[in-house]
Amino acid sequence: MNPTIDLLNAHRSVRAFAAKPVPTDHLRAAIGAGQMASTSSAVQSYCAINITDADTRREIAELSGGQAYVESAPLFLLFCADSRRHRIACEESNTAYNTRLEAFLVGAIDVALFAQNVAVAFESLGYGICFIGGIRNDLPRLDALLDIPDGVYPLYGMCVGTPAHPQPSPLRPRLPLESVLMHGRYQNDDTMREHLHAYDETYRDYLRARGEPEHQVAQAWTERMAKYYGNPRRKDVAAYFASKGAGLD
Repeated sequence: MNPTIDLLNAHRSVRAFAAKPVPTDHLRAAIGAGQMASTSSAVQSYCAINITDADTRREIAELSGGQAYVESAPLFLLFCADSRRHRIACEESNTAYNTRLEAFLVGAIDVALFAQNVAVAFESLGYGICFIGGIRNDLPRLDALLDIPDGVYPLYGMCVGTPAHPQPSPLRPRLPLESVLMHGRYQNDDTMREHLHAYDETYRDYLRARGEPEHQVAQAWTERMAKYYGNPRRKDVAAYFASKGAGLD
């Protein structure tokens, strides 16, 4: 349709990178493009921390669940919702920073928009990226490792680098567009079930094409999601964010 949409439709997570550094001007260009993402009332409640120390990378890779590419990627960025500068602005104006859930949500939304712009910018320069949610496996350990101040909330990381393999992996199929784009109101559950059952078959075909073992192929997407959401994950996340000053009420 056009080069931008073609680029977005070609996205894949990349987990193997060539031993080739990301130049500083490319990093700055991608972060600058990220800053042009929409942000409510010019709040800009986000930051990205470039993790350069090898030992720190190794520990983050370990606490993220042993994801070796966190350590080996040419560039690893930690994306955080960031209200620190707003707290400083309040101090400068002798105003008490009044935390509420809305402020935390604005930060989470802002950093998501910022990070997606950064990802697309890197991909437009020929790099591959992979988001790393595993950094939330042990936020207190990450906090101590990086000495994160109050008002800064690490949400995910991003590996960046030149893909090691020029042949791209198969595209992971997404849900049917009709299950995502709705008109007037949310669609009824029977219609959603029809879409999900069709997607189960699409997802099985994808797993077969990827060479997954049969026990994985046999598991429908809906079954995977039931297991994913059937057990609480990272149960200490709310307590950690509250301890860093997030208003969760």
